[in-house]
Amino acid sequence: MSVRAVISDLESLRVQLSSSDVQLVLVDVTQGLDLFDLRAISHEWNAVYFVALGLTEQRQAVVQCGRSGFSGYVTRDSSIDGLCAALSDTVAGRLACPPEISGGLLRALFRKEQGGGAEPDLDLALTRRESEVLERLGRGLSNKEIGEDLCVSVATVKHHVHHVLEKLKLQRRAQAMRRVRDAPWLAHTSAMGRKK
Repeated sequence: MSVRAVISDLESLRVQLSSSDVQLVLVDVTQGLDLFDLRAISHEWNAVYFVALGLTEQRQAVVQCGRSGFSGYVTRDSSIDGLCAALSDTVAGRLACPPEISGGLLRALFRKEQGGGAEPDLDLALTRRESEVLERLGRGLSNKEIGEDLCVSVATVKHHVHHVLEKLKLQRRAQAMRRVRDAPWLAHTSAMGRKK
């Protein structure tokens, strides 16, 4: 193993990934990382392994990291030997974790595959236009900006926002924004193949 660069922001990471042959990126998740942006990067460079450093070993944290594009993780209390072993395991396609974590990962995968839980329900509920509005809500756009982007009136946007919130069982658009930032694929895959 050799260190190619130490980077402090995601834009610099994009530049580094574009300009060199990197196999693995170790990301300090204790620094308030935006998982929405990291997921986009991991999709763009899907041959690169992303490993979360400093993760609390709890089922939900591990599942969320997996959904954000991480291939492995290193806990906060790992030794240097543990860090090296986790990096080697990740590149080899292995994930070493306690039984309760692996059980949680399997349950999350099973629910997703079987169509259970909130995310697959959303896939059945939103129209293509509602998915487009939800994606823009996730980016923090105002109703006016969404209308301009989609070439529809503000009244039409309000109508779609109302339906999106209702279907997601949310009270405010800020909650929808948070939901999309935590799970950005929801807005992109919700209505594939459907008509507006």
